[in-house]
Amino acid sequence: MSASSLPGDHLTSLLASGTVVSADTTDIAALERLKPQDTTTNPTMINASRNLPEYEALARESASTTSDVSSAMYQLAVGVGLQLMSRVPGYVSTEVDARDSFDTEATVARALDIVKLYEEKGIDAKKRLLLKVAGTWEGIQAAKQLEEMGYGTNVTLVFGLAQAVAAAQAKCTLISPFVGRMLDWHKKARGVDAIPVQEDPGVLSVRTIQKIYRDNGWKTICMGASFRSADEVRALAGVDRLTVAPKLLDELKATEGSIPPFFKDGEGISAIPAWAQPGAPPLRESEFRYHLNADACATEKLAEGIRMFAKDTDELEAFMTSLQK
Repeated sequence: MSASSLPGDHLTSLLASGTVVSADTTDIAALERLKPQDTTTNPTMINASRNLPEYEALARESASTTSDVSSAMYQLAVGVGLQLMSRVPGYVSTEVDARDSFDTEATVARALDIVKLYEEKGIDAKKRLLLKVAGTWEGIQAAKQLEEMGYGTNVTLVFGLAQAVAAAQAKCTLISPFVGRMLDWHKKARGVDAIPVQEDPGVLSVRTIQKIYRDNGWKTICMGASFRSADEVRALAGVDRLTVAPKLLDELKATEGSIPPFFKDGEGISAIPAWAQPGAPPLRESEFRYHLNADACATEKLAEGIRMFAKDTDELEAFMTSLQK
């Protein structure tokens, strides 16, 4: 998505800040209209896509080609991914089974199954695919192994600094901090209906992660995700990358003017712990688990996110099984 194609609006301003925009959708019409650089998917989207006219035949075809329901689900996910790849020039993220979030070996094996399916269709997986894994210790170690094989990874369900630091130290390609879900947790914890965007815990978290990454010279991309409002997106102009739902991208595109001010290193961030500062040694597993446990929001939202994605995977599995009968 280029700034020159969208003059005088907030989406142009976001792009001019240096932020790369990805679309968080499987909606082909939205991709063709908005022309983002990348697109991201998750188990909820893949489960929902089976009901869309453009994917209904693909679901039936995927179910009919194999008696193994797990393989059928991955064929559907890859089939959706192929449709998306034909409409964006950059990465498409495909998620590994969330039910393996605490099993490094199984995550790697399933990820390589996804790679094989893409490569059988002529896709250079090392250039076009990001394998999404949950930000558990086991998931991050799986991502590290996949990166060492040359395959890019997207560490998802990131809600805390320990996850972000461990993923960068593992040299993962990209992380997805869930801005809106962090806001949801804090509103509930505080018993309030709203939190000003300048105090939004999700926004502050992404800004802080971006600051940590730049201070340490880490190449891992920080890509904010799961937005509740266009204001959250505006507040993160200047961050490496943002994946945004089409509805919010349309709102930004329809708003004239520029976004003041752009995010700058060190502005509007949370305190950075010593273990995330330059020169600190890599986090050990015990330290990761301790710091994650100390962050109630990250602990609870990571667990909830895995449960939600596992539930969607279970539902998709049942649907694909019904098609095989």
